[in-house]
Amino acid sequence: MINAQGIMLSVLGNDYFLSYNRIPWMKDAPIRSVLNVQMSGTEAIEWPDLDVDLEIDSLRHPERYPLVIKRNPLDYVEA
Repeated sequence: MINAQGIMLSVLGNDYFLSYNRIPWMKDAPIRSVLNVQMSGTEAIEWPDLDVDLEIDSLRHPERYPLVIKRNPLDYVEA
């Protein structure tokens, strides 16, 4: 299920609601790309069209996986 607040996803018999607050990169993604989701091994899922991978544990315990962007010196290239 996809609605204005996020995506309901069923993985290995469990249902998870993925809010766009936690996965903002999917909010404006084409529905076809969001629906193209598959298992990546036994512990992760992936959206190949969006280049997004999530560990299943992050769905079970989102509090253990805060979304933090860390800057790396390689992020910037001086001309």
